[in-house]
Amino acid sequence: MSRPDLIERLARAQAERARQSLLRRLRTVAHVDGARIVIDGKPLRNFASNDYLGLAQHPALSERLVRAAAQWGVGAGAAHLLGGHRAEHAELEQKLARWTGREKALLFSTGYMANLGAMQALLGAGDPGSGPGRAVCVQDKLNHASLLDAARLAGAELVRYVHADAASAKRQLATRADAPALVATDGVFSMDGDVAPLAELAALCKTQHATLMVDDAHGFGVLGAEGRGSVGEAQLGSSDVPVLMGTLGKALGVAGAFVAGSAALIDGLVQFARPHIYTTALPPALAAAASAAVDIARFEHWRREKLVRLVAHFRHGARERGIALLDSPTPIQPVVIGASKVALAAMQSLEAQGFFVPAIRPPTVAQGKARLRVVLSARHEESDVEQLLNALARAIGHARTER
Repeated sequence: MSRPDLIERLARAQAERARQSLLRRLRTVAHVDGARIVIDGKPLRNFASNDYLGLAQHPALSERLVRAAAQWGVGAGAAHLLGGHRAEHAELEQKLARWTGREKALLFSTGYMANLGAMQALLGAGDPGSGPGRAVCVQDKLNHASLLDAARLAGAELVRYVHADAASAKRQLATRADAPALVATDGVFSMDGDVAPLAELAALCKTQHATLMVDDAHGFGVLGAEGRGSVGEAQLGSSDVPVLMGTLGKALGVAGAFVAGSAALIDGLVQFARPHIYTTALPPALAAAASAAVDIARFEHWRREKLVRLVAHFRHGARERGIALLDSPTPIQPVVIGASKVALAAMQSLEAQGFFVPAIRPPTVAQGKARLRVVLSARHEESDVEQLLNALARAIGHARTER
């Protein structure tokens, strides 16, 4: 018997991606200064970062990190339950709970792990309290990969509904009326920049006796009063959205994630969320920096106000130049190009003009929907946006001509 070699199989898959202009590659950043970045020796204006509020290099965060590192060292040295949980973690969890209007919050090392942990605990077959029968997880078709992976790994039945369509979600729930059900959605969709119909989904979950979970990685800190995110902007509370996940590495500029909700939810996650139980705790210094970021993000409203102005400027300028945009009110402003080769050529043209705007291609987005993902930050100025718009118009025209 000749068994296929797994590494050779992987190499063939990589070669096929290269043939289709879909190959990803790592690029090393040599320097970052606000909205400026140096990649492969090239100084570029950065329109790719999720540092929406411009906090990643804020001196207050750096100062808190250094002080905590001097006290605790670099790593936590253990999982939270085995001596890794420090005062910095507890303080941050309390702040996040207060900010989101929930009883408790629980830290995870990444957003991916937070979604895995929450869904595994809620949907996992055979865990105490999981109830009879196999659980079902009803998800938006454009949800982040971590939500989709989490449902599969939890052993739940995963079904998907038409993007941002609560009526489609209702039809999926109605065919599984006897199963324990979790409806999960991104708050802000990372590749389209649009916002989920959260009020409709919350109402649906109440009538269908399902639990609603929102991954607000890209809305938290950016939308809503005091930056409470897409859930806050929709004026929904903890009874409407019992499971809320947010990340600390985007608007807050640090790293890590959390799940917030009732005491019953968080206490249950401490017992059953394996990615929390069996992972070394987030470094205390990062938790301290994130705690400083919460104070700035929550109360320095001018950062969100500036983002609103920049988004309006970009969208108005795009219309004037005939650049088609998706309907996004957030700092994520995708320019859909279509073919992967054309998107890649447009990205390269932008880079030659001094702008870093990545081309997003399948499988991250659907076939024929390759795009330039423009991301705005409070570190940008209107002059940056204006120059990007001019460069975009040239790059798109050049790429389509070359096609």
